[in-house]
Amino acid sequence: MSPAAGSPGGGTPVTLTGSNFTQATAVRFGPNFALSYTVVSANQITAVAPPGSGTVQITVTTPAGTSNGVVFGYAAAPALTGLSPATGPASGGTTVTLTGNNLLGATAVRFGAVNASSFTVVSATQITAVAPPGSGTVQVTVTTPGGTSNGVSYTYVAVAAPVLTSVSPGQGPTGGGNTVTLMGSGFTGATAVRFGSTPASSFMVVSATQITAVAPSGSGMVQVTVTGPGGTSNGLSYTYVAVAAPVLTSVSPGQGPVGGGNTVTLTGSGLTGVTAVTFGSTPALSFMVMSATQITAVAPPGAAGPVQITVTGPGGISNGVTYFYVGVPTLTGASPAQGPTSGGTTVTLTGTNLLGATAVRFGAVNATSFTVVSATQITAVAPPGSGTVQITAVTPGGTSDGVPYTYVPTPVLTGLSPTQGPLDAGTTVTLFGSGLTTTSSVLFGSTPASFTVVSDTWVTAIAPSGPAGAVNVQVTTPGGSSNSVVYTRVGPPGI
Repeated sequence: MSPAAGSPGGGTPVTLTGSNFTQATAVRFGPNFALSYTVVSANQITAVAPPGSGTVQITVTTPAGTSNGVVFGYAAAPALTGLSPATGPASGGTTVTLTGNNLLGATAVRFGAVNASSFTVVSATQITAVAPPGSGTVQVTVTTPGGTSNGVSYTYVAVAAPVLTSVSPGQGPTGGGNTVTLMGSGFTGATAVRFGSTPASSFMVVSATQITAVAPSGSGMVQVTVTGPGGTSNGLSYTYVAVAAPVLTSVSPGQGPVGGGNTVTLTGSGLTGVTAVTFGSTPALSFMVMSATQITAVAPPGAAGPVQITVTGPGGISNGVTYFYVGVPTLTGASPAQGPTSGGTTVTLTGTNLLGATAVRFGAVNATSFTVVSATQITAVAPPGSGTVQITAVTPGGTSDGVPYTYVPTPVLTGLSPTQGPLDAGTTVTLFGSGLTTTSSVLFGSTPASFTVVSDTWVTAIAPSGPAGAVNVQVTTPGGSSNSVVYTRVGPPGI
């Protein structure tokens, strides 16, 4: 049978399909007789459902007996409680959300007497429908097997046609692809942008007064128009012109970190109207056309090695200029790893990706000078400083990790004990002072002595042999050479 449900008030026409319907004497909906029925053929009967409720069995009776039953449901009548939005343009096309009850199985949504352009039953309490063209205020109704709902008001309003006031730029390449900004009014709900009779490749309604559109290919002068719910706008001229492809001559800097993010300046010609900058096959993170001969672009991340930078303009794609992605530098060691606070020590740094270094820093202070020996070695002269600092190297690939370098203060001697001894070697002399921890040598005059560092303030040394008389004693550390203290050798007594 069809339909399988109907209004509780009865009156629903139902078509029954089966066999042996000739000479039917009754059609029942549960215990109730159909309001009327017509035997169409031996295989079909149409019957009008009586009032009822719930689910019942429809049966057909003939002189041969009563048929099996098929289920028929009495559906509750639909009811509408609201719709949104409640207004729309006379041209139709507005998607309206209807809310209410018993909306499942809807077979029609009408705006006045006109069916909706389309509708979707979302749930038993919601339907979305697309308004057809119309005028004035109409009643929106929903029809289901349970009947037709009450009406809720929907008002058609007059919408003015869009108006164009400017097209920028007013010209572009015959191949299309450039973005054109349209200014005017009444753009909300725009459904088409055309360049002559050709639709734009794509367009976006930015606001009621602005649209951006991508020009299709074309030739000569055409009229740009916008179509919206209120009709089609006036036309403004747009001219297709032959445009040469842009040309690149240089990029500066010509290298940068694999992580990207650095700004490069591209120089060339024909750069006005450029729509894309790519590093290899990867778009720049951003770019700005400064003039017909210059663009600044922010490099995207990339793999170490060379890529070709190209730009795309109205006339096509430029030639490429080479840009190198440089790996981030690393430092693995510094030798020596300490030196005097006055600086001046030449330090050899080892690591990777050190070519092109632009700075070497001891803490926050630049090295006095540096030389890039190879990709794995730099020599740098330490500036003055104090304490322990991190040495870093800066290249186009970024800033390296740090390796420690310690500034050692100049040692100071304040005294020694004993202050004199024999001409022969072997006397243990204790030197007192400060900055003695890293002592590397002890000299009695120009003669080295064996020594032991006891603490930062105390070193013991074995006085070497020498002639009678006073001799200056000094200690040397990575921080430099100390002041001198006097040790006197005394000859043996004679009789």
